[in-house]
Amino acid sequence: MTERCSAAARSRGDQVAGTATQVPAFLLVEAPVPWGEVALRDSRLPPAAKGWLRAEAAASHVRVLLIRRPGRSAPQKVRVFAVRTGQWCETTELDRVQDVTSLDIDALARGRSPGLTPWAEPLVLVCTHGRHDACCAERGRPVAAALAALRPEAVWECSHLGGDRFAGNVVVLPGGLGYGWVTEGDAPALVDDLDHGRLTLDLLRGRATLPMAAQFAEIELRRSLGEARDDAVRCLGVSRHDDQTRARFEVGGDVHELTVRTTPGGPALLTCGARRENPVPPHELIASTRV
Repeated sequence: MTERCSAAARSRGDQVAGTATQVPAFLLVEAPVPWGEVALRDSRLPPAAKGWLRAEAAASHVRVLLIRRPGRSAPQKVRVFAVRTGQWCETTELDRVQDVTSLDIDALARGRSPGLTPWAEPLVLVCTHGRHDACCAERGRPVAAALAALRPEAVWECSHLGGDRFAGNVVVLPGGLGYGWVTEGDAPALVDDLDHGRLTLDLLRGRATLPMAAQFAEIELRRSLGEARDDAVRCLGVSRHDDQTRARFEVGGDVHELTVRTTPGGPALLTCGARRENPVPPHELIASTRV
């Protein structure tokens, strides 16, 4: 690829809405070491800890991310967060990264507390995994620095989130709100919206608790109503048949039903290191009614 994947995606007019990966739970492990191309395979974590994390991630479907503070500090302890997406976050500090093997990942995968300390503040993760994709470093690191200047305790750099072509990629936990094509200039507005319980709709990829087509439906509904308050829209259910997804949302006592068609789309190189093309599936709103 002669053009960076993020610039190419913008040139193609790729949709950012409805592109966040659906993830039921996250495990965040502080690791201020080189991450390599694939973090749980190539990072410089101790082999026993790396192998355990890789095996648990595969068995439990918990998304394991490595995190570090912007600026590459060398902490004395290892901060760990267990997140049930859309619900809660817990944390602890470990003496050594090898001690991750003591964590109850099975409980987290089943939606139960792993017995750590509740964490009430939002976490803002910015993908800066440059060995995985150059765009994540080039576009992500300035965003992480700008956000950290405003909310230093909330912001972490993280390993590969997915959707490299939407770098800078940001996810806010535990809500699971994914944002794409974020620039350092967007940082003040993003933080202000977060502080006031609003969504930044122009940058919103979607909510990780929902399938991608339902994410697109929520964003389209919010745009049509001018409703950016996070807690003002509640998903009541999602169903899918062939290429169509039907999603119902409650807003101020009214129920809205939206139908979205998702088609395979044209092929494209989706990452800077891609060697073959993959489809870019666009979403199309084909019906919206108030029930």
